[in-house]
Amino acid sequence: MGWLWWLLAAVLFTAALLGVVSQQGELRRAVELLARIDPAKASVALLCEAAALVCLAAMQRWLLATGGLRMTTAGMVPLVLSANAIAGVLPAGAAFSVAWLYHQLRRRGAGEALTAAVLVVSGALSALALLTVIAVGALTAGSRGPGPALLAVLSALAALAVIGLIALRSAVVRRATGRGWARVEARYGRARAASKAARGLVTHARRVRPGVRPWLWPVGLAVLNWVFDAACLVASLWALGVPVPWGGLLLAYGLVQIPVSARLTPGGIGIAEASLTGLLVVYGLHPGQAFAAALVYRIWSYWLPQLVGWGCWLGITARETR
Repeated sequence: MGWLWWLLAAVLFTAALLGVVSQQGELRRAVELLARIDPAKASVALLCEAAALVCLAAMQRWLLATGGLRMTTAGMVPLVLSANAIAGVLPAGAAFSVAWLYHQLRRRGAGEALTAAVLVVSGALSALALLTVIAVGALTAGSRGPGPALLAVLSALAALAVIGLIALRSAVVRRATGRGWARVEARYGRARAASKAARGLVTHARRVRPGVRPWLWPVGLAVLNWVFDAACLVASLWALGVPVPWGGLLLAYGLVQIPVSARLTPGGIGIAEASLTGLLVVYGLHPGQAFAAALVYRIWSYWLPQLVGWGCWLGITARETR
């Protein structure tokens, strides 16, 4: 099935390219922009992407430290880069990536429960942070594009969440919810293990660092991971000399991350370029400008981290072999 995965990526990328090629003037504009890119400004995009990866590694390091395993951020970054590279290339790469990172953390002294909890909680914090970015983007996007419809959906979900929290104040509802979740855990072993691990980490963290305030740090790092990645897109536009569509940029960026994170194709190849190009056009860029910006952003956010990540993986594997 791996070849089908790559074939889908090639088809989607080709479709995006043909969409631009069909307007030869826009393709020429894209090529001209890429040829005139400012190296100094492009290096800012690279630094933003590096900062995003460091924030992700620092968040996981904080969670490990809360569970009793001390690691440096510098020691965590190669693991994050390697796991990211595995997830971005292999079919079902997310599962392989989690399994590999689980193995590496266990080798460094993390217990089974702590390792599982860190992976579950870090994933939840990242998803919550991305939802926050999308919500802010929908609020600032104005009436153009998918902003209004998305804002209505988010408002409905927020209302349901508030109603749910109010309902949970009832002992009857809490008991019914508990029984329902117990049936889910009894049927799905992974859900039971993930729930147990997450509860264990949160309980331990409350003993070591009581209160809500300590958790603001990992939550902030999760948000900064996405913010710095979005800044990489802004710097890519800046390096190309393209005006930044501030109103819709954050929403366009956030929406693109959903199919990319789903790994429908390797690293979202084809999907990311096509969707980002289309959304940037919706928010005011010419197709040639949008396509050039999407390509430059993807070089920094996907292709270069892939090369560095596989280099880290080879280094870690060679050291383990020795």
